[in-house]
Amino acid sequence: MPVTTKRRLSFFIVLIVMLIVCVIAILGFMRYAGNETAITGPAKLMEKAGIKPGPAPTVFDWQPALEVYAGAADVDSSDFSDPYGIAIDKSGNIYVSDAGEHNQIMKISRDGAITALAGSAEGFADGQGAQAAFNTPSGMVIDGKGNLLVADTANHAIRCISADGVVTTVAGNGKPGYQDGPAGQAQFNGPVGVTVDKTGNIYVADTYNDRIRKISTDGQVSTVAGGALSGYLDGPAATAQFDTPTGITVNSKGDLLIADSRNNAIRRLSADGQVSSVLHTLAEEEKPLMQRPLSIVATYDDHLYIGEGGKGRIIQISPAGEMRGVTGVGIEFTAGDDSVPRLAQATGIALNQYGSLLVADSARLQVMKIRVRNGRDQGKEEIKPTAPTPLAGVHNTRADERIKSYPWPVKSQQAPHEVVGTIGEVRGNYNGESRDHFHAGLDVQANMGTLVYAIADEKMRGTGSTWGYDGLSEGIKLDSMAYIHIKVGRSAKNQVLDEDKFQVQTDSEGKPYAMRVRRGTRFKTGEVLGSINRMFHVHLEHNHAGTKVNPLALNFPGFVDTTRPQIEDIQILDGTGAAIKQKQNGKLLLSKTVTDYSIVVDAYDQADGNAKRRRLGIYQLGYQILHADSSPVAGFEKPLINMEFNALPPDREMVQTAYAEASGITVHGAKKTRFLYVATNTVRDGVAKQGNWDVSKLVAGDYILRIHAADFAGNVARDKRDLAFRVE
Repeated sequence: MPVTTKRRLSFFIVLIVMLIVCVIAILGFMRYAGNETAITGPAKLMEKAGIKPGPAPTVFDWQPALEVYAGAADVDSSDFSDPYGIAIDKSGNIYVSDAGEHNQIMKISRDGAITALAGSAEGFADGQGAQAAFNTPSGMVIDGKGNLLVADTANHAIRCISADGVVTTVAGNGKPGYQDGPAGQAQFNGPVGVTVDKTGNIYVADTYNDRIRKISTDGQVSTVAGGALSGYLDGPAATAQFDTPTGITVNSKGDLLIADSRNNAIRRLSADGQVSSVLHTLAEEEKPLMQRPLSIVATYDDHLYIGEGGKGRIIQISPAGEMRGVTGVGIEFTAGDDSVPRLAQATGIALNQYGSLLVADSARLQVMKIRVRNGRDQGKEEIKPTAPTPLAGVHNTRADERIKSYPWPVKSQQAPHEVVGTIGEVRGNYNGESRDHFHAGLDVQANMGTLVYAIADEKMRGTGSTWGYDGLSEGIKLDSMAYIHIKVGRSAKNQVLDEDKFQVQTDSEGKPYAMRVRRGTRFKTGEVLGSINRMFHVHLEHNHAGTKVNPLALNFPGFVDTTRPQIEDIQILDGTGAAIKQKQNGKLLLSKTVTDYSIVVDAYDQADGNAKRRRLGIYQLGYQILHADSSPVAGFEKPLINMEFNALPPDREMVQTAYAEASGITVHGAKKTRFLYVATNTVRDGVAKQGNWDVSKLVAGDYILRIHAADFAGNVARDKRDLAFRVE
């Protein structure tokens, strides 16, 4: 062959290779940009040529869009009871471990159909589909052969569901303990997280043993990190310490990344056997990015996504160590925004083929999807802000309309007790802030040492749902009910009440520092939970699908309230927050040119039997504009009810939307308990947002501002409810 011909052939070969490289680069860029339509033609040509494009690189600053993928935030109508773990197969089918009362593994097909893949009644049994039984299944992962691996928490076992739906036990014997060795003899203690590496080795977050375990392909179980004590310690794997590890994943380098929940940390177990901290939230941090990490997943290029339980955030960590909140306060929702949905407890995370996140939210009873806004994985229409509507299942009924009655949390459970605090009241802190958070439940008076009892049959949903050991705010949350200001699992003399259900955690010196109750533990109505501490009351919270709702809707036997709320003062503030003082003929003088007045009402309530000094919060607050002859102004035939404490907003900062400055209680430094409600703002149905009073639409003249203040029983304030004003 002539030299010239050879050169031409070489040139054309080089040119063809360069063209192929260019096409691949363009394809990667378009995929990165999310333009699926533009790449369809080139992609098909490359597919015919046998060239498969690689995955797009994970970016760090993508803008999220959040939507409900499956389930309803309502315990009565949701498809799920406790959707905890999640996994996605190569075909795009989604699997959800649904614990609670279902104890099943659910499959969500690509067409959206939800079916039970395996499991039926709560129990421990292998078999085909519904013949198998689980007890509180949690984390899941799909191995290289397409098998679904499940951390069966309350069975203390790792289970496997084959492609044809047959359930077998990989390791664990159904009893809690700690034992390495052959899989059939090995023991775990409430394992919650599970992952698998490229060679098929299974790694387990052995949650209540505070260890990381390995199930080798030859069926041997060993401990790869953690020791006999729970705690927080980096270093060699054998001496490292964890506290309630819940999530686990493996990256491209073979490193294990662990959500170390009670330590508020993300830990790395590297291939060389060293444990280090990727992220660790310190106790003194005022506004931490991460609290109680629950779940974790790694992308193919080693970005991490973490689900946490503090603010319902999804956190992204880049390989370079950059960190940001993908979801949470100030990201897709800001304080006062009435947009829904929102994450509460991101207990499971999985990645689909587009890099979108599918999140199992155990508290909201939903599977959520987080995708790149305007990206390739469009799915449903983007969520648009909507006007607030009553939350599904939230109790809006009055006392005389309720049917089911729940017992009191102290004995006699069927006799009335004094209520000394109600939901929605303002609470401060000990650092000088009088408006720090909402009081989130009902306070029932009782002597220190009085035993506290469960008011409903419930199963422990969380992995670390006790807190504040030996402190004033010590408490326990089961499923929908939480009990606070008690010595959890202990009598007044610190004797453990039930050692099978309550385990004391101790440090290296043997000093108790926490009380542990395993996920999946069941409690019956009337079963003792602890004893009242030196706060002299038990604080009861009622949670509904991730939202704190009013416990008075539980209709406690014998509770009577015939006492009307009291209004002490009404003020009108201008846009700067200054009170309007000028009057004309005894009437407050307002200007038609002002569109941002606010109405502040000083009011409180009492229930029958309260001490005279006792002040409770108002349940419902609104206002009505009347003509001077007391006839209603058009549009105000009924009071405008802006506040109704049927359900609380999710963020503690929103208390300052409900209450004006100078609100507070004596416990947190106020001279006297005062509830100064900003009646022009909205706080109801789990939403809080700013508002104002625009008087420019009123005709010049004399009017009456009438305040509507009511308690949960329907008693309405009568005295001092009117304020005469003149518009000029």
